[in-house]
Amino acid sequence: MDRVSSFDEPLKKLLGGATAKVMAEHLDLHTVGDLLHHYPRRYEERGKLTALADLPLDEHVTVVAQVADARILMFNNGRGKRLEVTLTDGSGRLQLVFFGHGVHKPHKELLPGRQAMFAGKVSVFNRKMQLAHPTYQLLDASDADEATEAVDAFAGRLLPIYPACKQLDSWRIAKAVDAVLPSAQDAVDPLPAALREGRGFTPLPEALLKVHRPQTKADIEDAKARLKWDEAFVLQVALARRRYADTQLPAAARRPVADGLLDAFDAKLPFTLTEGQEKVSKEIFDDLATEHPMHRLLQGEVGSGKTMVALRAMLAVVDAGGQAAMLAPTEVLAQQHHRSITEMMGELAEGGMLGGSDQGTKVVLLTGSMGTAARRQALLDLVTGEAGIVIGTHALIEDKVQFHDLGLVVVDEQHRFGVEQRDALRSKGKQPPHLLVMTATPIPRTVAMTVFGDLETSVLDQLPAGRSPIASHVVPAKDKPHFLARAWERVREEVENGHQAYVVCPRIGDDAEEEKKGKAKKKATAEDADKRPPLAVLEIADELRKGALAGLSVEVLHGRMHPDEKDDVMRRFAAGDVDVLVATTVIEVGVNVPNATAMVIMDADRFGVSQLHQLRGRVGRGSAPGLCLLVSEAHEASPARARLSAVAATLDGFELSRIDLEQRREGDVLGQAQSGVRSSLRMLTVIDDEEVIAAAREEAVAIVAADPELEHLPELRTVLAALLDKDREEYLDKG
Repeated sequence: MDRVSSFDEPLKKLLGGATAKVMAEHLDLHTVGDLLHHYPRRYEERGKLTALADLPLDEHVTVVAQVADARILMFNNGRGKRLEVTLTDGSGRLQLVFFGHGVHKPHKELLPGRQAMFAGKVSVFNRKMQLAHPTYQLLDASDADEATEAVDAFAGRLLPIYPACKQLDSWRIAKAVDAVLPSAQDAVDPLPAALREGRGFTPLPEALLKVHRPQTKADIEDAKARLKWDEAFVLQVALARRRYADTQLPAAARRPVADGLLDAFDAKLPFTLTEGQEKVSKEIFDDLATEHPMHRLLQGEVGSGKTMVALRAMLAVVDAGGQAAMLAPTEVLAQQHHRSITEMMGELAEGGMLGGSDQGTKVVLLTGSMGTAARRQALLDLVTGEAGIVIGTHALIEDKVQFHDLGLVVVDEQHRFGVEQRDALRSKGKQPPHLLVMTATPIPRTVAMTVFGDLETSVLDQLPAGRSPIASHVVPAKDKPHFLARAWERVREEVENGHQAYVVCPRIGDDAEEEKKGKAKKKATAEDADKRPPLAVLEIADELRKGALAGLSVEVLHGRMHPDEKDDVMRRFAAGDVDVLVATTVIEVGVNVPNATAMVIMDADRFGVSQLHQLRGRVGRGSAPGLCLLVSEAHEASPARARLSAVAATLDGFELSRIDLEQRREGDVLGQAQSGVRSSLRMLTVIDDEEVIAAAREEAVAIVAADPELEHLPELRTVLAALLDKDREEYLDKG
């Protein structure tokens, strides 16, 4: 059997059909290699052989002793059972205790006079030392040699505990691993010999043996260090090859032109760009001037001026003879972007129109709900090149949308779009267009990819002059109802001072409609501790109009309203005619009303970290300070409240994304988690192992630069091919 095929061997050949079927269906393990990379999640410690007289408290021990007596006690009016067993070894006595369903087997086996080995952690109950639910192995007292051998094999061991499932527990997985462990010798080592020796790594077959059957804790650490490196390095090589391939793709260089549209726009700006905006713009312009596609992430705090940076990049591309498309996740946001960009550009956005500037271009909007005539005109402006800039929703991706010469795609709030949707838009260029992805809070996969270095990253960490900080507080509505009453007083005070406020709710409240969303949602809410559905826009708006905010102008905004109606509400709110806007997360990104200074988020614990950060970014956009109140009925000690406290404690988007990542893990960095398959990272965690990842990236970049096709590293090529099946290759390709 050659070295590769033993790892590709189907498990059913070695383990039998039933076990292999369970492993395939419930653990996604199909081959010998899959099982060898199914690592223990922890290890059960069996302490050294210890006499009963010398037992140390709170330590793992193994004892060899004889059963003196055993008795079953009932409690909870006969509903509960407890088995108490007393041991003796001549030096002292020790009590064992077993509860519930765990009493049956030991009650049959641990009969007075039987000798056995017991392993567990020593604790104290009622001033007596005891072992609760110890593991044990019966000994044959008639064969002294066999008993000694058994004790040597049992005591002081580290037993692997595997990720298991209801149908297959850890000990049966351990038995299956024993059956395939000899194949560890055939492991194809992806690390080049020079790298392996230079870093003093354990050989891969030895690392696999040590991780599954460690003799000492040092064995586990050795194995983990090696296996983490393998995961980081192989993935980094995949990403480095992807980046290298991107540099080989042709793209039209879009170099800024002197005295063009960009210069005319800059000249009419009523403010100066921040240092950060200047620096990031230069990074983007340098990328646009190259003849391979830009692939850049623009990470900027909410309100740091990302849209301004993106607009200047789009204007530079128009100057260079190309077109730019901005993809927004909602119609509200697309309309908002279109309105604010045309306002900022003024006559420069009216190219070819009466009163428009000679240097100008047309800026068109394209959304799904547009009328036929407006839509037809927008499509015509794009295909003829009359429109240099288009802002739209998913409608931009449709087949019938054709561009004259698409040079730049800007994706706003990247986590709202699937990779395939972005790719469909990128494919509309004559050559691959440049890509700029913007986000205010990177969601976990973005952070993971940033740490893994797949995207070139630009960071805007300065707020433009005149922007105010946002104070955030958690309002514990259940424990302290008067805090909620005070929150509504604060909203009224802001309105009396000439400002406006948002109130955000998790759902709309049209129950007949919402029932159509299915039982899954109902089930989730039924499991909530408070047994009530999430608060709703329509109900809260009604309550506020009649109660705490009576006399103020309170309007609603949600996704099921007609687009014209939504646009009308947003226009009146922006104009200051509406005091309080009660909305769903439809206002989450991009909505810009500088006069809005307060936000109350109802049932805030039902939102994710990045969503809360995005919502909060809608206030404090003018010169007056912002206030965000996170209302929650979650218990003070709950993880949900801890999450809210973390959001209240920092305005740093990167810091919040790290918290989000720690809570949710990174998913599958190669995208498989999108379809529910478990992560390809088995040993590596992005947050804890950043240093490993950074070092692996450095090595990978050097190796790919020297040998892009990995011709001199056949083992690495083999392992990459196994990791990157066709779907994953395509996923990486789309980036």
